[in-house]
Amino acid sequence: MTKAELIEKMAKDANVSKVAAGAVLDSFMTSVTKALKKKDGKVTLVGFGTFMKRRQKARKGRNPQTGDPIKIKARNVVKFKAGKKLKESV
Repeated sequence: MTKAELIEKMAKDANVSKVAAGAVLDSFMTSVTKALKKKDGKVTLVGFGTFMKRRQKARKGRNPQTGDPIKIKARNVVKFKAGKKLKESV
């Protein structure tokens, strides 16, 4: 499902315009992004799941084209853990 399809579905289900549904979705994505930028970034939607920020350590990798070893820097990554209701419905 694409963002446009999601907006269309949200608009139909909530009986609002596509513009309003798009604004709500954009606000949701912005709010989740801001929350994850914080030090202990975590967003929990009970029944759906949890978005959390994790620190990935620096590690050694290999260039697949040349086989040369490379260093991969440490970075933050976003993880999603599905909630109980989501797991059961899928």
